[in-house]
Amino acid sequence: MSNNVGANEVVDPEVRAHVYSLVSALGGTGADEAGRYELGDDALACLKDLKRWLKLYDEKTDRLDVARCLAEANVVSGDLLEILAAWPEDATDDRVKAKVALACLELLVPLTWPIEKTELQKKVNHHRHMPYLQLAQVRYKQAILDHDTTQLLRTTVRIALPSLATPVGERTSRDEAIIRLLLYFLRNMVIITPPANLHYEGNEAEVSRSATITAFYKQDILQLLLTIGSGIGEDFNTQDVVLMEVLFHIVKGIDVAKLFEDESEENDDNSVELRDLLKKEAGMHRGYLRNAPSRHNRFGTMIWVKRNDARVSTVSGQNALMDDLRSISRIDQSKKSRNSAKRRPKDPALKQTLFDSHTPIDTSAKKILRHFVYDFLDSAFNPLFNHVRKAIEREAERVIDIHTCHFFYLVAWFLEAHRIRLRKKNEAARKAGAELESDGYSVVASVLNQETFITLNRTMDRDFESGDWNNLNASMRCFTQILLTVQDMCDSPFEDDQEIAENIQNRIFYEETTHERIVSMVRTFKNQGLAYLDAVTDLAHVHMRMLERYSKQNVDLQIRSKRRARKKKKTAQPLRDSMVDADDADSEAEEIAEAQRTSKERKFNFAQFAARFMNQSCVDTYLALTTYYQDLTLAQLKRTHRYFHRVAFKMDSAAVLYRIDAIELFNRMVDGKEAIDSTSPVYREWREFVRQLIKKLTRKLDERPELAVELLFSKSASTVFFLENGYDKETPISKPRAPAELEIKPDLTKVQGIEALVSIFVDQNKIDALHWLQGVLTSAARERGIWSAAEEAKRLTEPRDQSSETPEIPKTDGSAPSILVKADTEARKVAMFKDAKLRLLMTMCGMQRIGIEDDSEASWIITSNLSADDLWESVDLLRKAEFAPPLYDERQSAENCIQRKIFAKPRAEYDDDDDILPDDDDDLLFPAGGPTARSKTDALTELKKKRRKRTGEDKELTDKERDAKALARKEADLARRRKIKSDIYIHDSDDEDNVEKDQAFFALEEERRKKQRATVKAALLLESSKKKNSKKHSNNRKRPSNGDESSPKRAKSSPAESSADTDSEDDDPILASGESSLRNHSDPISEEEVDESNTDTPLSSPQVVPTVITGSKSSNALDLALGKDSELSDAENDDVDMKDVDLEANEEAGSVEEDVVKTVPRARRRVGVLDDSSDEE
Repeated sequence: MSNNVGANEVVDPEVRAHVYSLVSALGGTGADEAGRYELGDDALACLKDLKRWLKLYDEKTDRLDVARCLAEANVVSGDLLEILAAWPEDATDDRVKAKVALACLELLVPLTWPIEKTELQKKVNHHRHMPYLQLAQVRYKQAILDHDTTQLLRTTVRIALPSLATPVGERTSRDEAIIRLLLYFLRNMVIITPPANLHYEGNEAEVSRSATITAFYKQDILQLLLTIGSGIGEDFNTQDVVLMEVLFHIVKGIDVAKLFEDESEENDDNSVELRDLLKKEAGMHRGYLRNAPSRHNRFGTMIWVKRNDARVSTVSGQNALMDDLRSISRIDQSKKSRNSAKRRPKDPALKQTLFDSHTPIDTSAKKILRHFVYDFLDSAFNPLFNHVRKAIEREAERVIDIHTCHFFYLVAWFLEAHRIRLRKKNEAARKAGAELESDGYSVVASVLNQETFITLNRTMDRDFESGDWNNLNASMRCFTQILLTVQDMCDSPFEDDQEIAENIQNRIFYEETTHERIVSMVRTFKNQGLAYLDAVTDLAHVHMRMLERYSKQNVDLQIRSKRRARKKKKTAQPLRDSMVDADDADSEAEEIAEAQRTSKERKFNFAQFAARFMNQSCVDTYLALTTYYQDLTLAQLKRTHRYFHRVAFKMDSAAVLYRIDAIELFNRMVDGKEAIDSTSPVYREWREFVRQLIKKLTRKLDERPELAVELLFSKSASTVFFLENGYDKETPISKPRAPAELEIKPDLTKVQGIEALVSIFVDQNKIDALHWLQGVLTSAARERGIWSAAEEAKRLTEPRDQSSETPEIPKTDGSAPSILVKADTEARKVAMFKDAKLRLLMTMCGMQRIGIEDDSEASWIITSNLSADDLWESVDLLRKAEFAPPLYDERQSAENCIQRKIFAKPRAEYDDDDDILPDDDDDLLFPAGGPTARSKTDALTELKKKRRKRTGEDKELTDKERDAKALARKEADLARRRKIKSDIYIHDSDDEDNVEKDQAFFALEEERRKKQRATVKAALLLESSKKKNSKKHSNNRKRPSNGDESSPKRAKSSPAESSADTDSEDDDPILASGESSLRNHSDPISEEEVDESNTDTPLSSPQVVPTVITGSKSSNALDLALGKDSELSDAENDDVDMKDVDLEANEEAGSVEEDVVKTVPRARRRVGVLDDSSDEE
């Protein structure tokens, strides 16, 4: 095949010859066949060869030569369509014709595929073939839609009908491919339109959107789309994206409001539109007549315009003679910007997008499409868009970037259609007096859930950051329609719809990132096109209006604000220990680089949110939209008016509108020659707004004369504040705070701490800080060494006067002067204040910081107590740790050697409770909560109740008896507490050296220990004898006691005695039980000694009550002796040794045993004192 193509040859002749030979072998018509198309012998093979040529030549080499040859040979209209038309509907069993028809469809799809190439992608062949092929595709579409004999679209459906009828579980990959092939063919039929820059010789109405919709309706293609759409997710899984593309190109550019108009409304709108066009034409004609050519305007004109600064400008043209404004406008038109090339948008496609196009359709097509939309909303909306959203979220292979744009565009379009349909149905029902539909919003529920909001927010963030304005435009329109749908649900008369709308608003408005994103999109508008400008201002308007309404209904509205948190510093491992894999290192780097955010709820303030729109960037965005006021609709004019009114009057931020260009634009809109029509509903609102704004401006000029200069410039926030208040805004300067103080862990030495800190500095690439510190210490060591040598020489050479008779005054050596540490750079000075690790290293090297903790100007010094040797030692440690760092295992690092210093919290001082005791006893008592304070527990209260029940005191007392009893108890408590001698108030310095008193005290303690040891031994012997002589012990239990105190069944005492006993025991149960125990022992201890024994002293030991055997129950004396439920100290427990009990103890226990048996049975266990259970009987 020759690569050299002649100058006049469009396609390579060899390629053309091969293609033409295959086309000729397909078949044809002749006189013998009565004009019918007859297939060739190898027609199926020829179709497959043509498909291979398209795939292997055009696609691989990125050339359009084969497609050009097929278009010139008229293979579509002359062969492929005729082959399809020759396949009768009743020949369903003819497999040969079915295969041939499928081969024809496989050729039609690439031949009708839209050709989309950017200027950078186009090559020479593209410039040659694209215009011809685009017109050829229009002819293909016209031939397919309006075939003379057969409905070809139905024939293509018959090709895929067996695959469509196969259950989803039994379909093969070939069946799925055939279904997709059919849908792609239908999509191509919708996309093909006459190119705007080329002249189409045929009738454009035959290939228009209306003709396509009508053909789809007549040939049941719309029913096929509804069938596939309603079965998405159940019968069809991979066809969702292609079906969405078909729907997108069907409804793209069609005005939803006009689609749902009836005939009367449509006629009224057409009349209004015609009237507006006639008015505009008349105005243009009047303007033309002012400058109409005449016999005198053949002469050239040049005038001089004298300015205020005595300069003269020349203007040419007779238009400058009309008035001053025309002369000035001519001067402005003659100006040329030097940076006009830079300001021109890089991509001109941004100016014209798919959202700018508006496609009109005729009445019949409107009716067909309206009914199709009704059926689609009721049956296919939820399954289709729910399935597509899931495919987008999991990034399926069949999903590309443009599909996300199609998804949000269609959601917005169908939501608007549903709102208009529901509104019209409700209006008709109210007029007819019928009931309203309660489930009107359930058909669109799949796009009002939280998953859709997450996908929408994620897509908007991604497109905004990447600058994909087309996709962002679709996302914004979708978000706007969702908000409007939720607003209609709030106004619904049904409580279910209102509750759902409340939940949706709570989810949307809860995230602060949503509010911030909308503000950012309004602020950052710049040359994205009129469609983008309309979408972003519409979203901001609807969002602000709904948020204001919702915040008024929910006064305590909480939002979740996200703030960027500090990045956690991961422990840096030294290079010598870096044995981590490359994948692990990359993942760790990604984790460190990922921005961490902390969430926090706070109360929402709508005024603060609205104030974020009151800046120059947002004003510029709305002014850019207002500039097109002649082409804007009433809704767009109202939108801009509401914003400027909010800025100037609601938020009282009119200073941002005090600009010459803004004032001139507003004045031109209401009083200029190209002003808004005075009959327009928004004209009066705009006129009143401009009047009030200018009135406010004149007042402000009188108040602030400097505003006359600021009218020429845009205003920053500080300028706006000055113009509104007359003074500059004071910004509080936050003082820097010192970092948290660190310390070396207590189990490490100073050398280990310095080595760990040096390792951290090396890992963090702070070698310069180490070298600076070494230099400071080296210089200080030399200076301190010179000073020490000078002092030593001075001391040795100083003369001493031996003949003087006066005594020599001893001289103290003067301390070395402190050395000031100076930072070498400004960054080092900041590090000395903010770097906690550097501060710790400096402190460990002997430096000291002087000044307040949070003072960034505080100085560091080297104290005078450090000698030159100490400083040289620190230098050596730093150098050694730098070049020979310590090694740490995998679980430990240098960072783990330091910790944050913990400071002890100061104790809170409490005042004495003086209300408990009388004033005259203050000198005798000590504060509550002192060393001998005891609190009454719930167990003690329970015991009191039991004793009262037992003694019969649970009867109701009178007020006098209760007061007398309380007074007696209080006096007894005071008497007892007066006996206590607290070391807090009584402390004499002579007692510290009173040897005799100490000896007497220790002798008494030793005597008590001996007696206690004997008692314990007796208890042990009793326990052993009990096991041997169980019968004897049982007889001893039955033997009556000698006194009342030791009898098992205690006689009932008199009320007076019981009351006195109860009061004394309630006052101090431990003292009472202890005294009763001691009285029943053979120890002759006086009452005074018992009082002294109950005084809390460091060396005194509590009294231990031996085992008491009474009734049918017994306490374990061994447990008590070993310290269980007692207060025996460890030292005292050590004295008790069960193995050391000898025979001498048996003799000594002869007299003790009887006393043990006769012990008081009511020994109570309170804080280590036993309490026998016989009291409960």
